[in-house]
Amino acid sequence: MRPCAKAPEAEKFSLHAQGLVSFVYVVIWICLSAGVILFNKYILAELGFPYPLSLTMIHMAFCSLASFVLVHILKIVSVPVLNRKQYRKKILPIGILFSMSLSFSNTAYLHLSVSFIQMLKALSPVIVFIVSCALKQRLFAPKVLANMVIITVGVMIASYGEINFIWNGVFVQLVGIVMEALRLVLVQILLHSEQLSLNSITTMYFISPVCFLFLIFPFCYMELPILLSEASQKTMLYDPVRLGILFSNACTAFSLNLAVYALIGKTSALTMNVAGVVKDWLLICLSNVIFHAPVSWLQLQGYALAFVGVCYYNVNKT
Repeated sequence: MRPCAKAPEAEKFSLHAQGLVSFVYVVIWICLSAGVILFNKYILAELGFPYPLSLTMIHMAFCSLASFVLVHILKIVSVPVLNRKQYRKKILPIGILFSMSLSFSNTAYLHLSVSFIQMLKALSPVIVFIVSCALKQRLFAPKVLANMVIITVGVMIASYGEINFIWNGVFVQLVGIVMEALRLVLVQILLHSEQLSLNSITTMYFISPVCFLFLIFPFCYMELPILLSEASQKTMLYDPVRLGILFSNACTAFSLNLAVYALIGKTSALTMNVAGVVKDWLLICLSNVIFHAPVSWLQLQGYALAFVGVCYYNVNKT
């Protein structure tokens, strides 16, 4: 009889242990996600390296190399075999959109505060909903539309209350959000159509090289001449401290991708969505403290309205 009596206690202990593990994964993901965003903002706006394409290419090059090592040398995961047609129709479009999304989002850090960018990102569910309906990936629902209107109104109020509102920065960030929405919908269409599942490591293995190659042309045209000029003056490329910072930034970005894989595997989509909301509020507070980015009371009220709309959408979507 005693083993039977201890069984509920063992089960209870197991549940507590699982909950503790999930909590640890959530905390790690929040810290890394917020850390990458603040790190990127520091490099682009404070360190004296205002080159978003270069920063994105550094991330993609590091992720390509690291994922290659994990797949072929350490053999942590196996990758599905893709033929040329699958690669051309599935990987290339997603990689191009991903590179554009990252580039535009990083460029926005040159013009806007981290807190305001997080508020603008609340529009992501709205853009994804519009793109999904346009591409006939989901049915139009008046209830969901009302939810999207609430989010949009909240973001508009937050934008109206933004003290350092810069149109160029807002436009660039919105383009980045649209590119990311197109990428997410395309992933759903292309990858799920043939039950091709990719985790974070295999996604980096396929997508990162495409992103790097796609960015070479705009990089050579827009940023390479400036970097070469700075290199001749030994102000950037020959500075070991700054190179070390850029390397650390790339390591942090790669670790974030691994954390996403671990979090999804150990928790649910709802947990990740809730963690994302916590991360957004944390970034707003940290941006105000670290970068002294002003946040008005009207802006907080607008974002609170959008925040409620996003929470309602995430709970019902999950």
